[in-house]
Amino acid sequence: MATTALHFGVPATPCEVMREVEREGCGYSVYCKRGRREVMEDRFSASVKLQGDCKQAFFGVFDGHGGAKAAEFAALKLEKNILDEVVGRKDETMVEEAVKAGYLKTDAEFLKEDVTGGACCVTALIQNGSLVVSNAGDCRAVLSRDGAAEALTSDHRPSREDERNRIETLGGYVDLCRGVWRIQSCLAVSRGIGDHHLKQWVTAEPETKIVTIKPEYEFLILASDGLWDKISNQEAVDIARPSCVGINKQNPLSACKKLVDLSVSRGSSDDISVMLIQLGQY
Repeated sequence: MATTALHFGVPATPCEVMREVEREGCGYSVYCKRGRREVMEDRFSASVKLQGDCKQAFFGVFDGHGGAKAAEFAALKLEKNILDEVVGRKDETMVEEAVKAGYLKTDAEFLKEDVTGGACCVTALIQNGSLVVSNAGDCRAVLSRDGAAEALTSDHRPSREDERNRIETLGGYVDLCRGVWRIQSCLAVSRGIGDHHLKQWVTAEPETKIVTIKPEYEFLILASDGLWDKISNQEAVDIARPSCVGINKQNPLSACKKLVDLSVSRGSSDDISVMLIQLGQY
């Protein structure tokens, strides 16, 4: 059986002007809602049954800034670049290095396009009973472990001490601008794809965490910062869990919508993308 793939952001789709996008697939649901901008800058990617194996899949959420081009590029290219590097590697350290190589290759390819903007990324690769979660930027992955929220990623922002030290060591500076810590008084994230004008400090190198999937691992939430700026990790799990776990569970898509709508009701004006991945089938 061939891979079943879906990428929101192919050039033929007028996705920039869409107000909202919703999709359901084998073991996942995703809902994206445009904020107050005129264009949607978020993108996502989902591929199941990789190499014909129903236990292998790849998912990603990409939050663009300065336009949608970088997020669109990552949604189309990052999966392939990671999988090309990961093939044949089983040792955790080798897998982590392979994912890193996939991110950096995607970044290098995008920079050659000579377009502006950048994108934060969070990805989840499921293979051989393992969950490989990576991020560059402030998109976040949160796991529900028997109802307890566990963040599998750490946001890359200039306010993070180790990120600030890295930037300053490289000759950059971090300052408080319009109430937000920024690199060179400009960008509020410290890692991601693109951002050519700040590339000296904004690395695409991800941080990766690998965990063995256990029975108590119920579902994974991948979401852009439009969600996490308004909703805590545990609150997100508490809201999503009734729709994802137990005999009375509803369609997980409804949980994605609840989370997005709650964030909007609390004042979010950003694009918001929420993906729920059911881990029970893996």
